[in-house]
Amino acid sequence: MPLAWNVPMLAAMKAYRARLLRFADDGSALFDDDGLLVTGPGPAGRAVVLAAGSYAATAPAFPGVPVEHLPGRILAPGFIDLHLHYPQTDVIGSPADGLLPWLEHYTFPHEARFADAAYAADVARFFLDELARHGVTTALTFATSHPASVDALFTEAQRRGLRLITGKVLQDRHSPDGVRDQTEQSLIDTEALIRRWHGVDRLGYAITPRFAPSCTEAQLLGAGELAARHPDVWIQSHVAENLDEVRWARELFPASRSYLAVYDDHGLMRDRAVYAHCIHFDDHDRALMRDTGTAAAVSPTSNLFLGSGFFDYAGAERVGFRFGLASDVGGGTSFSPFHTMLAAYTVGREGRTKPGLSLSPQQLWWQHTAGAARALGLEGVVGNLAPGCEADYLVLDPAATPLLARRTAAARSLDELLFALIVLGDDRVVARTVIST
Repeated sequence: MPLAWNVPMLAAMKAYRARLLRFADDGSALFDDDGLLVTGPGPAGRAVVLAAGSYAATAPAFPGVPVEHLPGRILAPGFIDLHLHYPQTDVIGSPADGLLPWLEHYTFPHEARFADAAYAADVARFFLDELARHGVTTALTFATSHPASVDALFTEAQRRGLRLITGKVLQDRHSPDGVRDQTEQSLIDTEALIRRWHGVDRLGYAITPRFAPSCTEAQLLGAGELAARHPDVWIQSHVAENLDEVRWARELFPASRSYLAVYDDHGLMRDRAVYAHCIHFDDHDRALMRDTGTAAAVSPTSNLFLGSGFFDYAGAERVGFRFGLASDVGGGTSFSPFHTMLAAYTVGREGRTKPGLSLSPQQLWWQHTAGAARALGLEGVVGNLAPGCEADYLVLDPAATPLLARRTAAARSLDELLFALIVLGDDRVVARTVIST
C-alpha cells in the first residue's frame, strides 16, 4: 500500500473501470480502451479525481480500492454549458421571425412570471433536472431581472451540490413592464446577491446586463463599477448576435467603436467575462476579446434557429481568443450537448479558411468540456478528468440506440467513435451523471 493512502482514505475512494476519455492541455483527446478512474476526498472534502489512466498503469497504485466495472461504457468529463437561460425553459421551440420579435412575443412575457418565487423554484428544479439528464454538470446561465429568480436557482443548485454560475439580469430600458428594472435598485440588488451567494459551496455570481441596448449608460457604468469591486465574479451578456441588434447598439452608443466596444468602454471586459454569440465581429473586435481575456459562448443551434448568422471559427483562431460551446436554451433548440456539437460542426464548415476542412470531433468535445472550463477561468477545476479536478463525470453508453450501437461498433478510430456519438447521440447516451459531493 502506498504510504500516502491510509485506511480511512482508502475507504473513501472509489474506482471505475471502463473506457476513459479526457483531454491534454493542447485540447487533444486522451483515450484508454481499458481505463481506470479513481476519485476521493479533496482538500475541501469534495470528491476530486485522484488518478485517471490505463488500468494496467493506474490500478497498482490503489490496492484494496473496490472497483466498479463498466464494460463497454465510456467515462467522460461532465459537459459545461457556457450560455443558456433557465427562465426560457418553457419557450424553447417558439416560432418567430428573428431575435427581437422572439424576445418581444415570447421571452419577455414569460420572464415576467419569475417575480413569483414559487414559480421560479418550480422551473429551477425542472431546468436542473434537464441539465443532469443531458450530462451538463456546470452551467453559466441567465436568471431574470427578479432577485427571486436568482435565489430560487442558487438554492436548488446548492441542494444538489452543483457548480453553477448565474445572476440577476440588468435591463432598465427598452424592456416591457414586468421585466424592466430600476437603475439604482438593480445595482443594489446585484451587489446584495453577490454577497449572499458568490463563492458559497460551488456557486458563482455573474454580473448580467441583458444586452447593451437594454441598459442605460448609468446601469452599464454601475455594472462596471461592481465588476471592479468584485474581480472574482463573472460577467455575462450578449453581443453581435443579430444585424438589427448591431445597428441598434450603434445608434444607442455612437461614441463606441463597435457594439463589443460598448462593454469595454463600461469596464465589462476581462477574465471571467463571457459574451454569447460574437458573430458579427471584425478583427478589431477579435483582438479586443483576446487582449482583455474575454471569452465567447458559441451558440450554434440558436444562431441557426433565429437566422442570426455563423460564428467565424477561422477568425477566432487566427486572432486567438477563447471560446466554448453553449446551448442558449430557449433560443437554442436543445439541452443536448450532442446536438450543440453537431450544429457547431455544421457552422464550422462555413467559417474555415481551407475548403472542406471542418472541426474535428476531438475539438468539438473539448469546446464543451475542458475548453469551456478554460473560457470560464476554471481550467483544472472542472471539465476534465485530470488529477485535482472536481469529480463531475458521465457514464456514457455508446450502444444506447440500435443505430448508434451498430455505428460505434464499427468505429476504426477515436475520431470515428466520438463523431458517431456527436451525430447520433442524445440524452439516451448519458447512462449516469455524477456530481462531485
